[in-house]
Amino acid sequence: MTSRADQAAPAAALAATAWHGAWQPLYRVGGLAALLYVLLLLAAVVLDRVAPPPVTGAVDTLLFIADHTAVYTAAQVLWILPGYLMVLVFVAVGVALTPVGRSWALLAGLLGALPPALSLAIPVSTRGSLILVTLSDRYADASRAEQAGIVAATEAVIAENTTVTLTGPLAAVGLLVAALVMTRGVFPPLLGWLGVAAGALTLAAELLRFLVPELYLAALLQWVWVVWTGIALLRLGGRGEKPAPAAPRYSE
Repeated sequence: MTSRADQAAPAAALAATAWHGAWQPLYRVGGLAALLYVLLLLAAVVLDRVAPPPVTGAVDTLLFIADHTAVYTAAQVLWILPGYLMVLVFVAVGVALTPVGRSWALLAGLLGALPPALSLAIPVSTRGSLILVTLSDRYADASRAEQAGIVAATEAVIAENTTVTLTGPLAAVGLLVAALVMTRGVFPPLLGWLGVAAGALTLAAELLRFLVPELYLAALLQWVWVVWTGIALLRLGGRGEKPAPAAPRYSE
């Protein structure tokens, strides 16, 4: 005799397959965004090593930017743009996790996408700001009295770069929650646990950023998770497959 659970499993699997098939374009966008996220950050790191900008000293910063305007501007764009891409990644992850449970999927997508979205409202990258490019241009042609005001504004932007905000720890919590939900199905469980490890280490790095700065090497683990997640999303978007061994289930 077939139990109700046995009868419900095929129906749930079919519903999940139909769900993923309907969202294939979003999965492809999210997958490409994940891969591009890492590529852009790698390019930013290279530019940062080619011409490392000063992170203190207003006048030194303004003069540095004047001498390296193109490289500095490109580096700032490369540091900031990935934030937009991670919003797309977590939206796609949240939608993909819906067959696991609607409430958990919404929580994973929201907590994952909200921190990078909030960070975009702050016009700094922790390594500088596009605002400083404008201030540097004005500084060169300003009178001595005007330069004093520009230097003061520059100091304020530099201080913003080094100020601890809630978006960093919140981003780590978002990754941690999303990864925990990923262990329940749709994605490979090992990918979810990798995200849990990356999220926990990143959270520790944010809370102990001044005491143990070496913990920021956890970003490398997070990049591995992002690349693997991008590949998994591309698989979902390419063939509509459900690669997870766990059976999907619709629930609240």
